[in-house]
Amino acid sequence: MSDRQAEQATDLVLEYELDAPTEKVWRAISIPAFRERWLPGGALADAEPVLTAPGKEIRYRLRDDEPPHLESLVVFQLRPNGQGGTTLRIVHGLADARVVPRPVNDNGNGNGRTLMRAA
Repeated sequence: MSDRQAEQATDLVLEYELDAPTEKVWRAISIPAFRERWLPGGALADAEPVLTAPGKEIRYRLRDDEPPHLESLVVFQLRPNGQGGTTLRIVHGLADARVVPRPVNDNGNGNGRTLMRAA
């Protein structure tokens, strides 16, 4: 899947500039003992990555721990930046074909609370 396709199918794209070399960041996201510190194995649908391009990209399938237990795909992309650090790009998209109903907000304001009118 290309970067463009990943963005089109995703709900969330985050990018971080890290003050660590790419090799160190790669170890943190790819070695299970290190990854477990920030991404517990219980959140993974499968302990093994879906796809790995060593030093550049790794993909994991996640599963919600609450019903309806939807699955998502999280892609971690690494590239060196010009300052000796790493640009970490995280693309998180819903991989489950089931549709999650979203509450309808028809109250006229976008903050989810009901707008009351003064009488």
